[in-house]
Amino acid sequence: MALKVTQTARLDAAQGPALVTRPSRRPSAASFPGLNRQPMANNASARKRIRQTEKRTARNKARKSRVRSFLRKVEEAVKSGDKAAAQEAFRAAQPEMQRAATKGVVHANTVARKLSRLSARVKSVGA
Repeated sequence: MALKVTQTARLDAAQGPALVTRPSRRPSAASFPGLNRQPMANNASARKRIRQTEKRTARNKARKSRVRSFLRKVEEAVKSGDKAAAQEAFRAAQPEMQRAATKGVVHANTVARKLSRLSARVKSVGA
């Protein structure tokens, strides 16, 4: 069990204020490895909720990552200056982004804004 060291101010008459260190009575969270990882579930519904949340979080992370990958492909195609490749990448990215909005991973207005800006950039390629 690791002890935390706290500092308290002590007034010494001869030298003025000085800091004195003393160990804290409360152990730090670092001394308990599983403490910060998972909340304590006190009943079956809470345990189920934790399982559902973990699954949903993993699914949402994967979906967000997938959207970012599609966006990156469109950006790279636009930077390369190849209009056909940019249009193809945009056509592939559009349904993936809309799906993320439908599933609630990204806000619908965010998707609309990003698609609008991407569409304008794809149209300007080669012009």
